[in-house]
Amino acid sequence: MTLSGPNDIAAAAALLKAGGVVAFPTETVYGLGADARNAEAVRRVFKLKGRPEGNPLIVHVSDIAMARECVSDWPQAAQALAERFWPGPLTLVLPKAADIPAEVTAGAETVGVRCPDHPMALELIRAFGGPIVGPSANRSGFVSPTTADHVRAGFAPSEVMILDGGPCKRGIESTVLSLAGDEPLVLRAGAIPAEDLTLDPATEGVGAMMITPPYASLHDSRPAASRPPSPGQSPSHYAPRAPTVLFDAPDWPGLVVDVEGRVVVLTHDATRHVNPPHVLILMPEDADAYAAKLYAAVRQADAMNPALIAIERPREKRGLWFTILDRLTRMTYRGPRAE
Repeated sequence: MTLSGPNDIAAAAALLKAGGVVAFPTETVYGLGADARNAEAVRRVFKLKGRPEGNPLIVHVSDIAMARECVSDWPQAAQALAERFWPGPLTLVLPKAADIPAEVTAGAETVGVRCPDHPMALELIRAFGGPIVGPSANRSGFVSPTTADHVRAGFAPSEVMILDGGPCKRGIESTVLSLAGDEPLVLRAGAIPAEDLTLDPATEGVGAMMITPPYASLHDSRPAASRPPSPGQSPSHYAPRAPTVLFDAPDWPGLVVDVEGRVVVLTHDATRHVNPPHVLILMPEDADAYAAKLYAAVRQADAMNPALIAIERPREKRGLWFTILDRLTRMTYRGPRAE
């Protein structure tokens, strides 16, 4: 594997300045980058992904100073959280600056900003000299890419320039936290568990901020029109092409026996075994390692053209496991697929 170098980054920055699209690595997943202040370039990203116009994009910045240029209000809570978690997988939603196009925010008056924790992403943003949008570099609704090869499988070289920064170390999307309302609100579970976002006035010079982790329900029950917009919230999302189900220990092994054709099983239980033509992919028991492997493992399973992908439901449901379960639940949703 040959990683992209300085010349590639310079060429990518020049392409962004010309209104082009560049896939770039972050610590979470690969992003599909374009100039965040260029409405035409942003529309090109939506078209390439087949992304619904009502699904906003996250703006990626190189530092706090650039983030402040993208918003019209930067409260002390944003400063404290950015100082603690950036560069890293936390997106802060705040009132947008006037020069952020409506195409980025799905017409909302707020914008999500984050500083990615990947040297190549930061070098690209600095070389470009401004913020870039960065939704996952895949067709909308399907499994997010965590390697450059995943991106290559979805887009032609004539459509997207790809920077190869190796596998993504986190492998799961950022947590999206809105600070635009009266109370902080987690809009999307992500790589940073909600309970880690508490602020302490004694040490951080701000009012206490407590966030209740959204463990009661994986999906927001409010009507779509009344929910704040955020990426990744369709009931069907992150989905492979093959039929995919979650199973629990009592379902084993009948789930495999009852299916005609190959079943690919993802499990964290090393005592599970299958016979050909079925395939077993052993998943880590550690939440961080599981998250880092998840999308790549699902893509590996999908590439085998199975009759079914069966994923054993994690036993733990708190912390990062909650985010993992959120992705698995959307991945295995049996209603209409996200557009």
